[in-house]
Amino acid sequence: MTLREMFKNWVEHYFPDEEAVSLLLLLVLGFTAVILFGRMLAPFLTALVVAFLLQGGVNALTRRGVPHLLSVCVIFLAFVGVFLALALVLLPLIWNQMVGLVQEIPRMFASGQQMLDGLQERYPQLVTPDQIQSWIGMAGRELTQFGQRALTLSLASLSNIMSLIIYLVLVPILVFFMLKDREQLVAFTLSLLPRQRLLMSRIWSEMDDQIANYVRGKCIEIVIVGVVAFVTFALFGLPYSALLGVAIGLSVLVPYIGAAVGTLPVAAVAGFHFGMSNEFLYVLMAYGVLQALDGNVLAPILFSETNNIHPVSIIVAVLFFGGIWGFWGIFFAIPLATLLKALVVAWPRGTRQWHAVEALPNDAQKQTEE
Repeated sequence: MTLREMFKNWVEHYFPDEEAVSLLLLLVLGFTAVILFGRMLAPFLTALVVAFLLQGGVNALTRRGVPHLLSVCVIFLAFVGVFLALALVLLPLIWNQMVGLVQEIPRMFASGQQMLDGLQERYPQLVTPDQIQSWIGMAGRELTQFGQRALTLSLASLSNIMSLIIYLVLVPILVFFMLKDREQLVAFTLSLLPRQRLLMSRIWSEMDDQIANYVRGKCIEIVIVGVVAFVTFALFGLPYSALLGVAIGLSVLVPYIGAAVGTLPVAAVAGFHFGMSNEFLYVLMAYGVLQALDGNVLAPILFSETNNIHPVSIIVAVLFFGGIWGFWGIFFAIPLATLLKALVVAWPRGTRQWHAVEALPNDAQKQTEE
């Protein structure tokens, strides 16, 4: 068989009709547009995600007999209220704690150096002065790079204040009109698609509930884990509890890896504040219990309707999509992996297998179809 025949058979097998070709072109154009124009479309994409999250509340109110426009106004005002509360209450608290943590870094660095000196005195055969100097030099270089990145980020943020204000104004406006005119926008989008879209409809129907369940469940998980972590750390008297709570809440975005990475700042702050005492162990034990409850109780309840995906596939999806789209890539890594899985399962495989089924006896054909 020649290379041309092999390619022809492959095309006939995976692209047996026009709809498969159209779907492939739509996927390629969609991914290309997001990769090339993602920064310019960031307000629109963010508003699309927020509107998708709020649509469930609008549907719940309309099912109870509330008019559509009134439902949209109620849900939108609730969203604006939560957004303003975060902007006026939580963000200043986190910013103040972050400034305090940056100011405490030199003291933490000196405390770590004293701890290393103590280890060298206790175990002179295991920890040598050269090793201590090497560790201190490496930590100093990392601290310097961190300061440079923080300064660069602050200067860049100062130059982009106007764009940030525009971003904060555009997103709520887009969210309101996406909720209000949802039917018209959906009808317009469907008018741009091919008339024959049975495959697209089947894949979307499989993905719609799963994506909605995942996105809303992930937001609920972030809030619950972050609040419980904040309350737990505050009860122990741990400084920077709000900052650590936000970090632990966001760590659930990265399955398996986030829990391990979140241990480092918790252990560092607790070790600096309490030293190697019982309180330090209690904080780590409480953090371990929180992660265990999240992984074994909360996550199964919230994501019971999503497809099971192998952990290796999840990690690869997080690395790949996070490298392309940053935060949103990490956030939507599992839905995108689920979408790829649904595409692979539902994608047509040509007509040969159907001819083979039709050639079977009636009993065998029924069993195969079942």
